[in-house]
Amino acid sequence: MKKILLTGADGFIGRRCIPRLVALGHEVHAVSSNPVGSDDDGVVWHRVNLFDSRETESLLKAERPQSLLHLAWYTKHEDFWNSRENLKWVEASTALARAFADNGGERFVGCGTGGEYEWRQGYCIEDLTPAKPGTLYGSCKLAFKSVLDGMGLSGDLRTAWGRVFFLYGPNESPNRLVASVIRSILQGNPACCSHGNQIRDYLHVDDVAQGLTCLLDSDFEGAMNISSGFPVAVKDVVYRIAGMLNRPDLIELGALEAPDNEAPVVVGDNQRLREQTDWSPKFTLDAGLQDTISWWQDKMGSVVYE
Repeated sequence: MKKILLTGADGFIGRRCIPRLVALGHEVHAVSSNPVGSDDDGVVWHRVNLFDSRETESLLKAERPQSLLHLAWYTKHEDFWNSRENLKWVEASTALARAFADNGGERFVGCGTGGEYEWRQGYCIEDLTPAKPGTLYGSCKLAFKSVLDGMGLSGDLRTAWGRVFFLYGPNESPNRLVASVIRSILQGNPACCSHGNQIRDYLHVDDVAQGLTCLLDSDFEGAMNISSGFPVAVKDVVYRIAGMLNRPDLIELGALEAPDNEAPVVVGDNQRLREQTDWSPKFTLDAGLQDTISWWQDKMGSVVYE
């Protein structure tokens, strides 16, 4: 059993990591900037502002975890790609890694993004596809990865970096693609989309969480894609949802304008994830979409249209 610190523990991915870490027998210390509930089920909650280096240092000095899974970052859907909040997170994350190493920490796993790659390459493979972000979010994630790489080379930490691509599932931001299409249909409204010809790599949040926790529990060091490896057109995802809800008539492709410079294909190779860890996906795309639909139906008090 290891003592593990999990930042962003109440976030979209973080809340899915907790039960997996507990099931592996670890002592989980969950960090959130929001008010936290009572400790139970093998989880100890800490309310900490990671932008305050004194709070971060105090937590690490008191708990001295052996491993750290760092998920906390700015992820507001409307503007995270180019928000200057990303710059603050590079600084806060660096302070966290330093305090972790200074207080006996051994293994640090960070959550990166497929947006670190040069997307015009299409198919993204670790150590082969150039890292050339097209957004501030991707640039800041890559900058912090470089910090971790340096700490690993110096012998301060054993580090790994999970690059997450396009995820979906219960509790997702309501304005993201899968959630917005489901919500529109359940409300009987048109689901407005772009042309939908973009090829993307979608993975259910449970499988993303499993990938990150498997990476944390492994001995692997370096970058690893957390992806489905399965290319699918956005319009196919949209129409699968509509088919499950029996309302394909509500899909309006081309109603939204796609950016002129949008990459036509973004898919992450997951061979390294499969070979270097015990990871295997729980959900097919159809099963994952149905799981997400069921969650929104419960939340909105809706039923499938007949």
